[in-house]
Amino acid sequence: MKGKVIQFRRGRHTIHERHFLIELGLKTREDAEKFKGKEVSWKSPAGKIINGKISGAHGGKGLVRAIFEKGLPGQAITTEVEVKEK
Repeated sequence: MKGKVIQFRRGRHTIHERHFLIELGLKTREDAEKFKGKEVSWKSPAGKIINGKISGAHGGKGLVRAIFEKGLPGQAITTEVEVKEK
């Protein structure tokens, strides 16, 4: 399944460099909760792959939070990620 990187997970004064919000095209929080624990991978234009894991839902409109093993670069925002089926 494909998803889209929306933004860093952030607060008013802080940005969590390894945490990202991902849009999967879901409508509700309950749909997003079903993806908890699934693997996510982002491929850079140079071909490098950075892996992560979905940690839970974010808000009530179907976004999910993913924590990556390394921080993604800022250029990753609005690019595609692949959610792996277990």
